[in-house]
Amino acid sequence: MLCGGPVDPYRNPFAPGAGSRPPELAGRSAILDMARISCGRAVNGRNARPMMLLGLRGVGKTVLLNEIGRNAEREGLLVSRTEAPEGESLARLIFPEMRKVMRSLSGVEAAKHLATRGLKGLRNFASIFKIEMAGVEVGVEPEPGLAETGDLQYDLPDLFTLIGKAAQAAGRGWLLLIDEVQYLSDTDLSALIVALHRTSQDGLPVLMVGAGLPQIARLAGEAKSYAERLFQYPSVGALDPVSAGQAVEKPVLDEDASITPEALQAIYERTKGYPFFIQELASVVWDNSAGPEITAADVERSYVETLARLDEGFFKVRVDRLTKAEVQFVKAMAQLGDGPYAMGDIAKSMGRSQKSLGPARASIISKGMVFSSDHGYLDFSVPLFAEFMRRQG
Repeated sequence: MLCGGPVDPYRNPFAPGAGSRPPELAGRSAILDMARISCGRAVNGRNARPMMLLGLRGVGKTVLLNEIGRNAEREGLLVSRTEAPEGESLARLIFPEMRKVMRSLSGVEAAKHLATRGLKGLRNFASIFKIEMAGVEVGVEPEPGLAETGDLQYDLPDLFTLIGKAAQAAGRGWLLLIDEVQYLSDTDLSALIVALHRTSQDGLPVLMVGAGLPQIARLAGEAKSYAERLFQYPSVGALDPVSAGQAVEKPVLDEDASITPEALQAIYERTKGYPFFIQELASVVWDNSAGPEITAADVERSYVETLARLDEGFFKVRVDRLTKAEVQFVKAMAQLGDGPYAMGDIAKSMGRSQKSLGPARASIISKGMVFSSDHGYLDFSVPLFAEFMRRQG
């Protein structure tokens, strides 16, 4: 920004978008340090607990996963990134990642024998789970009895163990990043937990960092009772006022612009500290400011435009996934105020029985719109969604 002139829209530093890294990753150093230490311990053969990042939509879980991956790559770990889509099996999801890691390790002389065994196991795995293999592993024949039971809870631990042993022989480590973990089936989540438990018990350099909605901790515990001890569950929530201010002020200053304390406070109050909303509002404020200093008046002028953007994008795409009956369900929730919401209260407001609402409840949960925050209670997985629904009338 030129001194005394308007801000330059071409130099807008803010990055609203799904998984887009903000210019200043504020307030997340504790989680990044936790992941860095776990990766370092795993590579050194020390006990390292996998992590599950828990949080609502728009709090920056995907950004953190990507940052953890970049940090791990700088430390020499092999890093696999994947996202669990609805309805996809873990076997199909993770197969290409395991294959890439095995092939990479097969090029290291000290790990070649173990990695080659792993590739043999993967051929069996692909065949039994009906996964198409693009290309053929030259000189690799299936090994009878290795990863071919067809039961993921038995086959996946064998493959993870081979990867871990090969990585250990190569002096490397493997970090698996899985986003949207809540979409894994109960069976797949259980198999993943068993595989991670096996490599952890054997002191192998295999680590996973997953991310998803808050119910993952409960789902993992239901899948395997020891999951609560196996994983670390850092919560990723809204930023505090200081971190939110830093997330906005530093990028502004880096562009030779300035922003008043009142403007920073207004951005925090309007967004309630949620990172995605901070980036969205700050981006609009930048474009609308006359400069050279961004003021609270700029924030207030930009807020209506920001809400319109969110309503037509971030919020609307989620409502569009719901049936008419499901929309009525979430409208009834929103009209009760802010959550969590007791199922009894929702049913009463709709003039229905709780039992009759069971299918709609299950469907909305499966679509990731709401989650069970406690027994008999629901809450929205999207911050400020109740306010959006009330705006719709």
